[in-house]
Amino acid sequence: MPTKSFVLTRHVLEICERMSNEMKVLIIIPAYNEESTIGNVIRQIYAKMPDADVIVINDGSDDNTLKYARSAGAKVIDLPYNLGIGGAMQTGYIYAKDNDYDVAVQVDADGQHDPAYIQDLLKPICSHEADVVVGSRYISKTNYKSSMPRRIGMIFFSFFVSILINQKFRDTTSGFRAVNRKVIHYFSDHYPVDYPEVDVLLRLKKRNFKIVELPVEMHKRQGGKSSITTLRSLYYFLKVSLCLAIGILKSPGE
Repeated sequence: MPTKSFVLTRHVLEICERMSNEMKVLIIIPAYNEESTIGNVIRQIYAKMPDADVIVINDGSDDNTLKYARSAGAKVIDLPYNLGIGGAMQTGYIYAKDNDYDVAVQVDADGQHDPAYIQDLLKPICSHEADVVVGSRYISKTNYKSSMPRRIGMIFFSFFVSILINQKFRDTTSGFRAVNRKVIHYFSDHYPVDYPEVDVLLRLKKRNFKIVELPVEMHKRQGGKSSITTLRSLYYFLKVSLCLAIGILKSPGE
């Protein structure tokens, strides 16, 4: 099944733009030791989305991430120790639910995600075409370059997930995602703890949430150091493959 594409009329686009400006939008930035990039990421988001709220989930950082996030104007939830991306993001979704946000957008703290595309991610949500919108590096040609092992893993997971859920996905590991209120509520109670990007697509599809991909440009990490080493990449590959195989056997309520 091909990835669903969206051709919106000018009238619909105008309505969506007005609605996206009226929606209560939260940008969630999980961050672990990202002092070199976090401030600039926040400032770029405010430049493109001045009416959105930004919350940084400082995931047990031992550098100046907390200081620079606050000085850039973001709200910060300062976790006492490192929970990992899953725990950090679920914390953000709980905050979004408790504070009645219409949309939550995940943006990485390392500068890879371009805030210029956030409005694009919001449009299928405000037009009720999607519950979840994933920014994809592989729908159209972009300048993004990944290492060969990571690219092989991405191709494998794209193939595997597409078969499991009967919908073509090209970028299953993208963390650049926008979700609506229904998904915020679901994620606040149910979110994978470890390496969630791939696993969560399966969970969402099994619960009949509408998911679409849109093309975005992504950048290389702008600073800091990735936590995904070669050994952790192998662990990621094996664990996610196993989780997907088990997850497809579970009932939607599990």
